[in-house]
Amino acid sequence: MVEMLFQRDVYGKALVELGKENKDIVVVDADLSSSTKTNLFSKEFPGRFFNFGVAEQNMMATSAGLASCGKIVFASTFAMFATGRAWEQVRNSVSYNNFNVKIVATHAGITVGPDGASHQAIEDIALMRVIPNMHIIVPCDGPQTREAVFAAANAQGPFYIRLGRTKVPTVENKSEFRLGKAQILREGMDVAIIACGIMVSEALIAAENLEKKGINARVVNMHTIRPLDSDMILECARITKGIVVREEHSNIGGLASSVDEVTAENYPITVKRVNIKGRFGQSGEPAELLQEYRLTSAEIEKSVLSIVS
Repeated sequence: MVEMLFQRDVYGKALVELGKENKDIVVVDADLSSSTKTNLFSKEFPGRFFNFGVAEQNMMATSAGLASCGKIVFASTFAMFATGRAWEQVRNSVSYNNFNVKIVATHAGITVGPDGASHQAIEDIALMRVIPNMHIIVPCDGPQTREAVFAAANAQGPFYIRLGRTKVPTVENKSEFRLGKAQILREGMDVAIIACGIMVSEALIAAENLEKKGINARVVNMHTIRPLDSDMILECARITKGIVVREEHSNIGGLASSVDEVTAENYPITVKRVNIKGRFGQSGEPAELLQEYRLTSAEIEKSVLSIVS
């Protein structure tokens, strides 16, 4: 039985672990601590937790101030508000100064569900990727969320860690987590499927179905968007007939765009995108939305078949 976990639950517990290890860990939230699970930290360390209410811009600016005094700040809210509403403060106050502010945003992507387009951040990776100094991690499951949080805490500079709302299956047989180093989850020479976040498990399902059709697909978990593992992308380009990129994000500025930039400059090859194309989100159940926006394993299979044929 595959273990299903909320990434945000794992995040909250990881913060408590870090708080016990390092007295310089400070956590801030924008009135959503029960949803982001930073409330676990607030109960253990009330003197190192600050709730800013619905004032995300103030939260990011204050985070920069705390970091300037030697604190390691974890700032959390929903992805839409962390990257959209507070973008100027993230750019000018946090990243410009290369401060130790770790933005861990939950409720990213269309699988936020019934909250609808206003809360479904499908542009957030693009918004963070364009900012110098910003590191970006999109963990594929619960255990990798913990690894990402600890990696960010122990590294210099600003981070954006993107988490979802729903439970996600735990991906097995992953290699050691290393910042900027993708993980090969399945070997294959016909085509490469590169995915991030909650889309990784769907990529593995697609690969299993393709194997029954005689197609061997390499599956890569590109958990770090910045710094990007360009070497892995080029290896996939050289040994396969094409690449399929799978992400719960806009087709502009995210993982697929990152892959395109690497291959276009170094090794032009067919790159198919399974992502959200020119649309806002909408209210609905997560499974229904994945179908509506063609983010299922079946869509991956179609893209793979179009390459190998």
